[in-house]
Amino acid sequence: MSKESLQEAVLKNLEKYFRDLGEEPASNIYDMVVNAVEKPMLEVVMTRADSNQSQAAEMLGINRNTLRKKLQQHGLL
Repeated sequence: MSKESLQEAVLKNLEKYFRDLGEEPASNIYDMVVNAVEKPMLEVVMTRADSNQSQAAEMLGINRNTLRKKLQQHGLL
């Protein structure tokens, strides 16, 4: 999947979200999107890294401590 197709998937789903909302006010969209994407991303990267947090952090381009914090937040530790 290319970067563009991932962006297209997010765009399509956000457009659907707003259509489904109709006249209801939207709120917390940023947190909703980050949480929807972050947990599966962490799961896939941890699998690819054979649960090696240092390797996973390097793949993600983040600090290992940041990775641990995110894994804990998502109940993945």
